[in-house]
Amino acid sequence: MAQSNAVQIQTKASITRDSALALGIAARDAATRIGLNLAIAVTDEGGHLIAFERADATPFLAAEVAINKAWTAASFGLDTMIWNQVVAQPATAPLANHPRVMPVGGGVPIVAGGRVVGGIGISGGTAQQDHDVAVAALEAAGFEAAK
Repeated sequence: MAQSNAVQIQTKASITRDSALALGIAARDAATRIGLNLAIAVTDEGGHLIAFERADATPFLAAEVAINKAWTAASFGLDTMIWNQVVAQPATAPLANHPRVMPVGGGVPIVAGGRVVGGIGISGGTAQQDHDVAVAALEAAGFEAAK
């Protein structure tokens, strides 16, 4: 039998810039409703930053944390609240040493059509507040809940 040497490629799904910006606005609205000043980051499926904003009164460290939460959530399609549990296990604890892994609540995968198309990261509140804002933004923008 002859083997095919045809190049094979994979098609990846990714959030668009317009959807990322809409998601950021939805996160800002959710934060405003509960009186928080937050940093909001949205990445594509590869963890590359697409949209970002930091409220005036948000600590500057929150900016980098939000970006890394979005990156972490997109990397394996897991909420960063779950990552906190992952790095607590002896077998996976070394992952906590990765410079971009942020296992603190507030990073949630963006899912569309059953595929991870990006990540949203929120920082500046408590881990639970950040997580809740991310989830509220995803729901308001019409994205699916991560599985």
